[in-house]
Amino acid sequence: MCGLSGWLSFGRRPDPRVVAAMTGTLAHRGPDHGAVTDLGPLVLGHRRLSVIDLSAGANQPLEDVSGRFVTVFNGAIYNFRELRRTLEAEGARFRTNGDTEVIVEAYRRWGREAVERMDGMFAFVLWDKERQELLLARDRAGEKPMVYARLADGGLIFASETKALLAHPEVQAEIAPASLGLFLSHGYVPGGSLIRGVRKLPPAHAMCASRARIEEPRPYWDLVPAFHRKRGGSYLDAAAELSSLIDETVKSCLVADVPVGAFLSGGLDSATVVGGMTAAMPAALVKTFSTGFAEDGYSEVAAARQTADHFGVAHSDREVTGDLVNDLPRIVWHADEPIADTSIVPMYYLARFAREQVTVSLSGDGGDELFAGYTTYVADRLHRILARMPDGLVGLARWIAERAVPTTFGKVSFDYKLRRFLGAHRLSDGDAHAYWRMIFDPAERTDVLRMDAHADVLAADPFEAFRVHDRAVSGLHPLDRAMYVDTKTWLADDILVKVDRATMAHSLEARAPLLSHRLMEFAASLPPSWRLRGTTTKAILRESQRRRLPARVVAGRKLGFNAPVSHWLAGGLRAMAGDLTRSTVLDDWFDRAAIERLWADHDARRRDNGLRLFSLTCLALWLGQVRDRTTTPMVPGVAA
Repeated sequence: MCGLSGWLSFGRRPDPRVVAAMTGTLAHRGPDHGAVTDLGPLVLGHRRLSVIDLSAGANQPLEDVSGRFVTVFNGAIYNFRELRRTLEAEGARFRTNGDTEVIVEAYRRWGREAVERMDGMFAFVLWDKERQELLLARDRAGEKPMVYARLADGGLIFASETKALLAHPEVQAEIAPASLGLFLSHGYVPGGSLIRGVRKLPPAHAMCASRARIEEPRPYWDLVPAFHRKRGGSYLDAAAELSSLIDETVKSCLVADVPVGAFLSGGLDSATVVGGMTAAMPAALVKTFSTGFAEDGYSEVAAARQTADHFGVAHSDREVTGDLVNDLPRIVWHADEPIADTSIVPMYYLARFAREQVTVSLSGDGGDELFAGYTTYVADRLHRILARMPDGLVGLARWIAERAVPTTFGKVSFDYKLRRFLGAHRLSDGDAHAYWRMIFDPAERTDVLRMDAHADVLAADPFEAFRVHDRAVSGLHPLDRAMYVDTKTWLADDILVKVDRATMAHSLEARAPLLSHRLMEFAASLPPSWRLRGTTTKAILRESQRRRLPARVVAGRKLGFNAPVSHWLAGGLRAMAGDLTRSTVLDDWFDRAAIERLWADHDARRRDNGLRLFSLTCLALWLGQVRDRTTTPMVPGVAA
């Protein structure tokens, strides 16, 4: 795991001092080595976290043996040893024992096809000195980030995080209003950035830049063919095949020259990964980590301990006791973009805790998107039934829900889910699926904004970012369509962003074995009824692990990793969050009176506005940091 940055320009010579400043903002991603290399029209910067081949010879930027190709790389290529053997059979020579050199040698022989042969999580840049051509590539699921911006003179800058781009003097910290509207809706910006002109290289895409032109990103892989290619055979045979495939992918993710552990919750996905680890190595050598909260219903520590005892692994856990008033600004700075996913808070603390013992940690991310683990998939099915009910009956149910169902501040509580579910009554299936996770629905978004900001901030349809992916799989089963949309949006732009930023804040490499592209393709090829059987989520994954995991885990429901922010915003975080949401950084767009109404309803427990107020708090923190161009996690407060 590392951080990279660079500046390409054929019109003028890039300044290495600027790239050094960009690279310096990424020191947390790579504390072991840093370097900037001037290649004429290109300057590359890199921060290294040493994981495979710890020698200085594997530092980056790294050239191939011919000296023609240079790369900077963030991530891990799990099949690098197999690729290396193939390349050596074709005459390649290697000076290191790591995966970085395999990238340059693979490109030297196979060109852009090399990206398709790689199994892993990666974002890398590769420069061909002879052809004066730059290649940028990103892994299939989007585990590793890559952002870029075009400069006014035709140049291109790129980096692992947006804060590095903002260290370039020609990138203006100007907010894109339409993206702000999308953030209000979803708690993240699907496929985009809040900074005008900053773009994300999409997952499973590559792009080239040369003297002639900067190409648009092109896909090199997609799940659509796998969704269309449904497998036959028996359910039990497929479950057995899935079990074997999981063990293979988990084993491939254990390759490292540093200590490796795993995050362990009380749920199915992380237990599946830990089970795969115990199949590959002695259980006593497996280190697992979990964290929880003091608030009732929010901690899975006890369940994680039971799973750890079942496997006999070396388990450690810790309750979240951090000073959130001081830590939340750090979390927002490391998040690199405002994110309303409350689970970034426990993930930040869990990563800090795990880093005390390991440098790499495996996670169960991806299991819900691949095997239909979210209750939203059950809600989709119920929505199709509800849509046939008379409007008057549904309206009565909404009236009752608003007045008779108590607000509990619980973990994705029943009252919250019921109100959100009933609010989607007249929406299409695809729009309803996006609506389940909305922070501010269209009416709420309009209400919280100033009237004179409506035209700009509400310019983008909050559903269109999801519809574009839904159209790519039109004609498929509704569950397939919803899961494909989730992998392209929620997974790529929320879940994996959260995990990358929270772990990299502590120089910890996180790996998600379930997001191996072989597993992703296998899951997509399954008949929908094998993933969601009635209201049983992740049916085939449960079946595949029945003989290995405790019955409690196999039969358990999804709990999630949400933080008790609704409680915090009524307690220790109330004063700071109140000041932030009244700060001047929000005044250009938001109606202060509307925000006060959110607080009043939350304080009186008339409505759980925790997610909305948390998103506005994080947004205010981030806007203040961007305004001040804060370059370290020791962030100042936001002026009122």
